[in-house]
Amino acid sequence: MCRVSPFASVASMPPNVPEQLSKTIETLYRSESGGILATLVRLLGDLDLAEEAMHEAFAAAWDTWHQAGIPDSPRPWLISTARFKAIDGIRRRARFDAAQTDLALYLETRINEEPEEEEIEDDRLRLIFTCCHPVLAPEGQVALTLREVCGLTTEDIARAFLVTPATLAQRIVRAKAIIRDKTIPYQVPSPQELPERLGAVLQVVYLVFNEGYSAEATGSELSREAIRLGRLLRELLPEPEVTGLLGLMLLQESRRAARSSPEGDLILLDQQDRSLWNQDQIAEGIALTESALASHRFGAYTLQAAIAAVHAEASSAASTDWQQIAALYDRLIRIQPSPVVELNRAVAVAMCGHPEKGLALIDALLARGELANYHLAHSARAELCRRLGRLAEASASYEKALAQVWHESDRRFLAARLQELK
Repeated sequence: MCRVSPFASVASMPPNVPEQLSKTIETLYRSESGGILATLVRLLGDLDLAEEAMHEAFAAAWDTWHQAGIPDSPRPWLISTARFKAIDGIRRRARFDAAQTDLALYLETRINEEPEEEEIEDDRLRLIFTCCHPVLAPEGQVALTLREVCGLTTEDIARAFLVTPATLAQRIVRAKAIIRDKTIPYQVPSPQELPERLGAVLQVVYLVFNEGYSAEATGSELSREAIRLGRLLRELLPEPEVTGLLGLMLLQESRRAARSSPEGDLILLDQQDRSLWNQDQIAEGIALTESALASHRFGAYTLQAAIAAVHAEASSAASTDWQQIAALYDRLIRIQPSPVVELNRAVAVAMCGHPEKGLALIDALLARGELANYHLAHSARAELCRRLGRLAEASASYEKALAQVWHESDRRFLAARLQELK
């Protein structure tokens, strides 16, 4: 079962509910549904049952709060109402399935127990690790996390990832089936398992952010959700690398307003209007990055955040400390070697005043074949060839990049660069 949230828009609210109450309930759903669902999963032991009960509780709030007013503590009210709804549903099913009777009796004995605040926070952490369990496919981890932890609707997620709602719903259904069939425990990993499992969680959060950062229309929504998820994760698990990832996302997001023209054309970092950069996000991102670095227990996300911080602190493209950026990439390669990191280091070397050396490094990377279908490798080579006056090679590399790019704004940028050469 993969239900569509009834809170996708105020327009879906019953017509007799005042607009202000509708907005309040919608805001509560976006901010509290992840925590409420997490607690209900613990209490009910079933993700689908918990999701159904939660939606029924929010629907009941429309009618009840319209008459009696909004309670002082909405979350306990919603959790309690959802439990009653679940028990009612189980009782109905018990007429046809005797096994449901025991579950109903067990829940009835706990109906008056109010979960402690610490329990609720632990529940959210358990739900995050369940949704990001490594046995699930990456696309299932992302879809389930956005749906169950962040509270996005199936339609919202599908639109952001450019797939149909039916396709996205199937990913969620498959992920839930795996959790159920493999009886994946709803728990935070042990201290021994945490480093490996935390890596999967951070990867999902950053994947969501990157998808939003590169998307043209719906990107800002996904990026905001990733940052919100990063804040939640840091509150629940203040590890240095969680802090570093949050700093990295804030520093990258700070440039959103300067990354494209009003017509939607891509603007490279060295040509961006830095007065449009969000200084509050930069200040917070740098503070978080420095905190993670000071722990001496940081990893790849913190080093990437440090690189982003060097860019953010430069008053102009010309004043960027490329020597420091190249040194940071040297450290990043040692702990997370990858062709993409090597490509970024090659660009940094070129920007240190050694374009021929940077070009040689990129050519060596392309010769290995790992980045043969990566448009940014060919576009980086084209840029260096253009700067060195090797225009025929630059044109050929731009054409290779164009053949592999799929974002329309990137395509327009590369086409314009190629046209300039011709």
